[in-house]
Amino acid sequence: MADKKEKTFRFVIVGGGIAGVTCVEQLSSQIPSADVALITAGPHIKAVTNYKQVSKTLEEFDVEEKPSSVLEDKFPNLTVIHSAVKSLYIQSHSVETVDGRVFGYEKLCICSGARPKLLTQDNPYVLGIRDTDSAQEFQRQLSKAKRIVVVGNGGIALELVYEVEGCEVVWAVKDKAIGNTFFDAGAAQFLIPSLEADKPERAAPCKRTRYTTEQPAPGASQTFKADRNARGHGSTATESGSALGPDWHEGIVLQGAEQVPRRVSVEYQCEVEKISTSEDLLNSPQQTLRPENGSWPVYVQLTNGKTFGCDLVVSATGVVPNTEPFLHGNKFALADDGGLQVDDHMMTSEPDVYAAGDVCTACWEHSPLWQQMRLWTQARQMGWYAGRCMAAHDLSEPIELDFCFELFSHITKFFSYKVVLLGKFNGQGLGPDHELLLRCTKGQEYVKVVLSGGRMVGAVLIGETDLEETFENLILNQMDLTRYGEDLLNPDIDIEDYFD
Repeated sequence: MADKKEKTFRFVIVGGGIAGVTCVEQLSSQIPSADVALITAGPHIKAVTNYKQVSKTLEEFDVEEKPSSVLEDKFPNLTVIHSAVKSLYIQSHSVETVDGRVFGYEKLCICSGARPKLLTQDNPYVLGIRDTDSAQEFQRQLSKAKRIVVVGNGGIALELVYEVEGCEVVWAVKDKAIGNTFFDAGAAQFLIPSLEADKPERAAPCKRTRYTTEQPAPGASQTFKADRNARGHGSTATESGSALGPDWHEGIVLQGAEQVPRRVSVEYQCEVEKISTSEDLLNSPQQTLRPENGSWPVYVQLTNGKTFGCDLVVSATGVVPNTEPFLHGNKFALADDGGLQVDDHMMTSEPDVYAAGDVCTACWEHSPLWQQMRLWTQARQMGWYAGRCMAAHDLSEPIELDFCFELFSHITKFFSYKVVLLGKFNGQGLGPDHELLLRCTKGQEYVKVVLSGGRMVGAVLIGETDLEETFENLILNQMDLTRYGEDLLNPDIDIEDYFD
């Protein structure tokens, strides 16, 4: 294999998403003389724009698709190779692309992202939304649809349900609440009135995603009449295109065939048992599944015993790390979620191979206040840190785990409310040994604090609370807050006076 190398680069990065592009930028800025190659399947790359450091750990940015030439213009020593990777040869330190070219590397970083788990392969009525092409295909199919079934409880599902109009939506979620990844039932109760309110005029476009949750009886369903105006982050990617940016449905009109305001009914704690076409059902011995009124092209049978006919099924059930082309013939250690295991220097188990973003799983001993979630912010942080580690190792310099991995922090928007998530915001992994403090002003703000042993370990802030920096400091300095008790959230006490 090695004798076919077209060229050997000091650094090769695979994947043109946020992690890969940030890694390239970091390496090229730190060692401008180094030959760097970016191998990416699509013509566009994802770039971070309007980056703002909001506090010690909170950051805000937009994600934009740009032609890869933008990167090459910025970094003269960068070569962009437009192809997907076919194989990785660890022994000879080389990568073979699908079009048969072979490139050598001294250090490699895999940033190939993740792809959606599809409910079923090759069914024309089942669509997974993962990149710009599939979003447009969805728009085309939706324009003729009267009812769709959305399956999943992640970012893209939440976005869709909030965004689609002129079409009935049946939303199947496996959890007890909507948006389970982000919220508890309390936050859901706060947000649910937004789902029922009249739709505001779409004035200034609002940024990022919004979600909602609620605690119904097991097997129950709920119906909301909804407004819209939401934006999404997706931690998805694909064989060819990279993941959708936070603004994926901006400029795409998600309008169904009915001239009615949209209705959403949510089916909780259920998954898809079976997907059948109308032909399957007519030939089926079970008459129970006979079409109720009129005939639908596709029927979804849920584990709660209900069957819904619809025009389209949207599969948005989470992601699978894109490790495929790199595994064959190599001995990568994989995590339970299928990601490439990386240590605290973003190194995989194979020599000189690093990984960052959705494709990897952080397998170092985490800070008690941090957890991995496949979000844009973490793709950027990991790509940036991987670039720094590769440069440090290349220059034989020491490097310590970056501060961004000390405290989980995420800032976003749900239902036009600002949302800040800090630390173990849902009490993740704390067991029964924690207490919650809540403050809620209907239609205005929702504040939840997670305390463990008298110290703040997490928080959810919805609305313009202005508490994020104070709470971030209280979580980071682990001050004992026992003596403040409930006063910690007393709106008449300016908590910052205590801690300046």
